[in-house]
Amino acid sequence: MSRIVITEFMDERAVAGLRARHDVLHDPKLVDDAPRMAKEAAACDAFIVRNRTQVRGELLKALITGRRCRVVGRLGVGMDNIDVAGCEAAGLPVIPATGANALSVAEYVIGTAMLLLRGAYQSTAAMAAGQWPRTPLSNGREIAGKTLGLVGFGSIGQLTGRLARAVGMQVTAFDAMMDEDHPAFAAAGARCAGLDEVLTMSDVVSLHVPLVDSTRGLVNAARIAAMKKGAALINTARGGIVDEAALAAALKSGHLGGAAIDVFGTEPLPAVPHFEGCPNLVLTPHIAGVTAEANERVSFMIAEKVQALLAANAGGAGR
Repeated sequence: MSRIVITEFMDERAVAGLRARHDVLHDPKLVDDAPRMAKEAAACDAFIVRNRTQVRGELLKALITGRRCRVVGRLGVGMDNIDVAGCEAAGLPVIPATGANALSVAEYVIGTAMLLLRGAYQSTAAMAAGQWPRTPLSNGREIAGKTLGLVGFGSIGQLTGRLARAVGMQVTAFDAMMDEDHPAFAAAGARCAGLDEVLTMSDVVSLHVPLVDSTRGLVNAARIAAMKKGAALINTARGGIVDEAALAAALKSGHLGGAAIDVFGTEPLPAVPHFEGCPNLVLTPHIAGVTAEANERVSFMIAEKVQALLAANAGGAGR
């Protein structure tokens, strides 16, 4: 019977399926107990994490030196919390839940784009207090006919583009790994454009790139200043891609018309004074890809893939 350690939250039915065949430790608080987590890592056959568990340094060393772990399962798609090269060098495969939460992220982008452009859904307190802000809230914008600019055009970006087209938006997209003849652009009804054009000509810009050296600080003060006046920025990718202070300044000055930020350079997010007083700003705690349905898909996908790999290597425990 294999030992599986799960350091963060996972759908309980998927966990129950693992428990039916394996010895499973599922403790969503384990991520906050580094010494205990390293101890468990050294004695497991499979290690399943979300985005907060940093599979690098001492934790990766524990997985390797324990000589038992045969797979790392990632409940999500971003890999910046995992030393993938280090895992590969040790012969430790890493399995992400590719595609399983794409719809959740795409719906978050379209939903917040509608909210930010309309600008009419944060009036509850004023209305309940007896105010009637009809005039200031009558200048909202419709999403149909606007341009969505996608920075990054992988599976999530492509699905977001298709949803945007369905509500009447025009879509432009940039991806450093794709040329203009890539069939994905035509399939999603998107026009391939350069990064600067996507940023400067779009009414809504949505980010869908991984956090790597080339994307760290990608949306900096200069690029925010070059964005279309009144545009909205949505980041469901990774913190560190956007200069948060520059974004806050652009919102307060009125240069940008809104922003929805789901990911941050430090998570959980500490107090951030630069965001205080920002108009038309939505901050969410890294949940764009986490809905009841997406969590189920992600959890069952990783459970199935981890079990398949363990079964395939059943005769060769240890490395």
